[in-house]
Parts: sequence; structure tokens; C-alpha cells
Amino acid sequence: MTREQYILATQQNNLPKAENAQLYPVGIYGWRKRCLYFFVLLLLVTMIVNLAMTIWILKVMNFTVDGMGNLRVTKKGIRLEGISEFLLPLYVKEIHSRKDSPLVLQSDRNVTVNARNHMGQLTGQLTVGTEGAVFGHSVETPHIRAEPSQDLRLESPTRSLIMEAPRGVQVSAAAGDFKATCRKELHLQSTEGEIFLNADTIRLGNLPTGSFSPSSPSSSHSRQTVYELCVCPNGKLYLSPAGVGSTCQSSSNICLWS
Repeated sequence: MTREQYILATQQNNLPKAENAQLYPVGIYGWRKRCLYFFVLLLLVTMIVNLAMTIWILKVMNFTVDGMGNLRVTKKGIRLEGISEFLLPLYVKEIHSRKDSPLVLQSDRNVTVNARNHMGQLTGQLTVGTEGAVFGHSVETPHIRAEPSQDLRLESPTRSLIMEAPRGVQVSAAAGDFKATCRKELHLQSTEGEIFLNADTIRLGNLPTGSFSPSSPSSSHSRQTVYELCVCPNGKLYLSPAGVGSTCQSSSNICLWS
């Protein structure tokens, strides 16, 4: 035995031995271990449910590379196919349908389309409700018609209704009547041509009747059934009882009150 080995063996024999030495286990045991396994199992179940819900949403919403559902994102913009519902305002530059399909806008209440300039100011508005279409400003269109078997009505409740065109305005009712009413004045104006009324019967109702005293006393007791249509210098029309000659000058006092 070498000297170093002898010294090392002597030192080990002289060390005091620990009495009642205790061994402590290393790890997770008991209720801590059961709680850890429970949380791991709960996390695994949650991940499986989330994955299943994500797959179900992708399947129902029809998510694809180009979009989802009826919505398709193309180079020219967004394309909607079929019926789509918008719960919030929609801001677009242009809306048009396919060439072989109509464009239908439907709402439980009113449908409002606003046009604004670059400053956000309202320049035009279209509101479709139960009474028809309401336009906030002027409208330019080549053709206005109603649905089959329905009446077409153009009205301005509080202001004037003006229809004008550089080459003329044509109003026709192929299978019904045409009626124009107003509260104050109705103007028919032609700057370069004429106003032509072509019909089998032209009736002008509620025209005032002028007074005329016939020269023959025997004819005063007869009932007047024939009248002459007279025109005032300002264009007002009135009726005058017909006689042998014109009686408009005799009953022209109506023109003084017009």
C-alpha cells in the first residue's frame, strides 16, 4: 500500500458517521400528481374540441383560397354569388350584377343608398320604402317604368316636379290612363316646337263660365248647352255661351280677375 492510499483510508475511518440518516424522495406524488394529470387531460380535450369547431366552421362557411361562402376575392374586386345579408353599412365604389341576372336589394324596412363627395358631404340619396323610391336630389335616367299591372306615380309632396330633356320628354300609358295633377300651376312648355294634343276627345274640366246676355229675349229662356272656348291674353281659358257670332268679347270680364 502506498503512502497516499494509507492516508486516504485513515481519513475515511476517522469521519463521524451520521446517525439516523433519512432518504427524501424526488418527484411529484400524491394529490399533486393527480391534479397535474387532470389538467393535462383537460387541456387535451379543449384542444380537440377547438380543432373540431375550427374544422366545422371552415366547412360551414365554405372557406377557400379565394374567399368564403358566396364571397370571392378577385383581381377586379369582390364578387358575391347568391343571396348575401349585410348587418352594417356597406361602402363600395360600384355595384353591378352579371349580364344575365338582375340585381336585387332587399330589406325588412327601407333601403337607402347615399352618394358622398371626397369631403363626406351628401350629394345624392335614394331611399326605397313602402311608398316607392324617394330621391333626395335630381335624377337622370333614360327610362322609368312600373312593374307589370302596377301604376307608375311620380310626385313631389312639398316642392315642384320638373321633367326636362334636351330633345323632349315622352310620357305614354299603353294600357291605362295618364293623369297629371298639381296644387298650384301646371306648365307645358315647348321652346322651339309646339304642344300637340291628339285624342278622340279632349276634355277641359272646371273651366269658368263668362256671363253673356243674348240679344233675343226668346232665347233667354232656353237652356244653354253649347259654349265657346275663349282665351285670355295671359293664356287663361274660359267658356262663353255660344251665339250666332263670337261672344268672347262680351264675357271677357273673367280675364280682368285672372
